[in-house]
Amino acid sequence: MQTAPLKSISLDEAMQRQFLLVDVVTRHFRGDEILSLGDLGVVKGINQPIYTKKVEKALAEFFGVERAKLVRGAGTGALRYGFMSFLKPGDKILVHQAPIYPTSKTTLDTMGVKPVFADFHHMDEVERVIHENGDLKGVLIQHTRQQIDDYYDLAETINGIHSVKPELIVITDDNYAAMKVEKIGVDAGADLSTFSLFKLLGPEGVGIVLGKTNLIEQINRYNYSGGSQVQGYEALETLRGLIYAPVMLAIQAQVNDELVSVLNSGAVSGVKKAFLANAQSKVLLVELEAPIADKVLRHANELGAAPNPVGAESKYEFVPMFYRVSGTFLAADPELAKTMIRINPLRSGVDTVVRILKTSIERAKEE
Repeated sequence: MQTAPLKSISLDEAMQRQFLLVDVVTRHFRGDEILSLGDLGVVKGINQPIYTKKVEKALAEFFGVERAKLVRGAGTGALRYGFMSFLKPGDKILVHQAPIYPTSKTTLDTMGVKPVFADFHHMDEVERVIHENGDLKGVLIQHTRQQIDDYYDLAETINGIHSVKPELIVITDDNYAAMKVEKIGVDAGADLSTFSLFKLLGPEGVGIVLGKTNLIEQINRYNYSGGSQVQGYEALETLRGLIYAPVMLAIQAQVNDELVSVLNSGAVSGVKKAFLANAQSKVLLVELEAPIADKVLRHANELGAAPNPVGAESKYEFVPMFYRVSGTFLAADPELAKTMIRINPLRSGVDTVVRILKTSIERAKEE
């Protein structure tokens, strides 16, 4: 089984990203403002909390885009508003030939948007499908992997699509990639990037859309009411979480790399193979020698491992997570449920993960 996980930035690069974000923040806020909890409500003249507006301007500068918009609904909400900025019922959107991420599929279905499939690994096929569907309005590209053997390059895919039809609006789902990799969608030429800030140590339910002014302005029109606004205290909490996310995620990536080496050296009996994949977050996939995945997961929970995600790398998650293989991967190969598990070390070290995995396999074999 071959995987092509996204390349994580190094710890040094993550530190520089943290330093840059702090520097940008100091250019937009006074010190006493940072030590406050922000404001509430729709302020006259800007129709949103002042602190939310200031955070959006800081994040637009940090990510190098025309505009940034904080929205409700986390990553799903960000994608939904992104779709709404340029799609109407009956419109067509180009997607990768793979199971669409469930929440994205739900949004497209309820909007009445029709997905058109093409294999993003083969640009000649993508070009053919674009020409055959002259009424395409845009393209959705999931930055992380939808299938276990996906390997398409984000920038190459965006550039290839724009070379065929430059007017197509490209929106990227950068969940599980933002602050982990060198470039997100807007860095690679996409019109919009979307992701959850809850997955980056931020507050529950807050997402972000980054990109072109005309599209963000459309999202603003959909978020006119006070109840739909991200409040000032939430915006500042988002900023506080984002400051610490890159270094934390770089450490996590290092632990993942070490675990692959340790497990493939035979440190844990019953492990056939270990490898990294973006499923959807970059995790350790462990293939077991016996079809005991469900039992291993049950015992791992008893030993202190998280049995399911909250926000998949949210501020609440620090013990390692032992979980089933992702739904999109299982849709491609249901048999993986019996012999494979995914492990995200989160804030734990190698020794903790190895201990829990070893004991869980031993207990599962004894049943």
